[in-house]
Formats: sequence, structure tokens, C-alpha cells
Amino acid sequence: MDNYQLESELQHLERVLKNISAEHRFPLSYWRTRLNAVMAARLVPSQQVRARKLDGQLRALETRAPEVG
Repeated sequence: MDNYQLESELQHLERVLKNISAEHRFPLSYWRTRLNAVMAARLVPSQQVRARKLDGQLRALETRAPEVG
């Protein structure tokens, strides 16, 4: 992923994760996969901070999510 794609993805994830709940129409696993792809990329320090913050937000949602199955 190039820097432009990383920035776009981080911005999108920041908007989405700020506004979703554990019962969102897309499963949290979808957002986890997208965030993990960002976190696996070569990030500059400011992007690493943002990705870690998103990871914390998503973990909080995952913790509150109802059990499936």
C-alpha cells in the first residue's frame, strides 16, 4: 500500500469506527481485517499512533459485541 492509500484508509477507518456500534451492518471482523492490513504496512510514526488508537477503539467494540453462534 502506498502512502496515499494508507492515509485514505486511515481516514476512512477513523470516520467509520467513530460512528459504528458492535451491531453494525458490517461485521466487526470486516473492519478488523481492514485495520490489520493497514497495521501490517510500513507506517510513519504518526500513522502508527493513529492505527494503535483505531485498534483500541475496535477492540473495545469487539469486547462489547454479542456472542455469535
